[in-house]
Formats: sequence, C-alpha cells, structure tokens
Amino acid sequence: MRFEGKSAVVTGAASGIGLAVARRLASEGANLVIGDRNAEGLEEAARSIGGSTVAMPLDVTDAGSCTAIIERAVELNGGLDVLCNIAGVLDFGRVGDIDETRWARVIAVNLTGVYLMSRAAIPHLIESRGNVVNMASAAGLVGVPFNAAYTASKHGVVGLTKSLALELSKEGVRVNAVCPTGVNTPMIAAAPPENIDWELVMRATPWLDGGENCEPEDIADAVAFLASQEARRITGIAFPVDGGQTAA
Repeated sequence: MRFEGKSAVVTGAASGIGLAVARRLASEGANLVIGDRNAEGLEEAARSIGGSTVAMPLDVTDAGSCTAIIERAVELNGGLDVLCNIAGVLDFGRVGDIDETRWARVIAVNLTGVYLMSRAAIPHLIESRGNVVNMASAAGLVGVPFNAAYTASKHGVVGLTKSLALELSKEGVRVNAVCPTGVNTPMIAAAPPENIDWELVMRATPWLDGGENCEPEDIADAVAFLASQEARRITGIAFPVDGGQTAA
C-alpha cells in the first residue's frame, strides 16, 4: 500500500497504459482523479477501478482543462502527491505525408499536454513534495522510422522531464519518465501500417522482431515504482522498459 492516503491524477486513463497505471495506484491505496478525452471509456474505467476514483473529462491540449482536473483533485483529496502524464497519440507515416495538422496534433497531445498538466500541478506538488511520472517512449531515446512526429514529441518529453527535475530539485519534487517499447494497447492496435516499410520498423525495434509486445501492466509496474517512496532518490531519469531496444 505504497500510496495509501495519497492523492494522484492520471491522464489517458480510459484505456491502455493509463488505465493500468490508475488500477495499480488505486490497488495500493491512492485516491484517484482520472482524465481522458474519451468520456464514455473514462466512466467505465472509473467503475472498473472502484473505490474513491473520480472521472473527469480532460483535454490535455487545453490549459483550462488541465488546471480544472488538478484543482478537482486538490479539492477532493486535500492536495496532490502524484501526477502521471500518460495521455498520448501515435501517428505512423512517411514524413512527407504528414501534414501540419497531423504533426501539430501529436506534439500538442504528447508534449504540450505534459507541459500544461505539469505547470498546473507544480504548486501543489511543491507543497506535498510530490512527484511527476511522464510517459515517454523508447522512441524518445532512439529513432524510429516512419514515426517522426511521435519520436520528436517523445524526445521532447525526455528533455522536459530532465529540465523540470533540475528546476524542482530544491523544492523536493521529483520528475521522471518511463520509456516503453511496443505495448499491447488500443493505440498500437489502431496504428495503420499503410505505405511504410514495416520490416524496417521491426529491425529498428528488435524486441518486437519475433518477440512479444509488453503489456500495460508491465509499464504500470515501472510507473508505480518511480512514483513511490522507494524511488525517493531518483529524479530526472528516462527509464527504459523496452526489452533491450535501446541497449545498442
């Protein structure tokens, strides 16, 4: 029960990694407010988690929406101890086929959303000496072909994580990132492999080549560790859970 009595916000919690993280924190006693743009899926997630979990529709690209969910958690639970920035989108395609709208959407959700949520949470995390866990990717540490916008956004998340960790270190706020390889989530299942060299993608991600994707629960294990007091001396890291994808 590492999070008993702790207040936590998890974004992207309607499915996939976000839902697994929310379930893991709740199972260890956290009082949760969960957010996602998928309002129907979010309500179902809250019901499946149970306990004191509160669902709140969230658009991480909108500053007001980000502030509102943080304020709701503080109001309901007396403060904020943990922020898990899990919301994300994926957009495979050749760079010449990705127009400005597609590019901007990926950057807005994956990178700007982390900034907006963190900015809203920081005053409360300073008060509680809490922490942030961001969802980066193995694609935030190495290149992945036909995935330029996503790769750029996740490199940005790693950089933002390291900068915030340094900036907030004297206030006792830790900031870390998890960098998964492929994970069995609806986002991965929906990624269209049209007009790309899928064999090249597989060669760039050796864990996937003849192996198996991770499960969301594998990533939730890493998030829960970094968010807990067991990791109290750890800040500013990009923690791979990638089956060796980035080892070379």
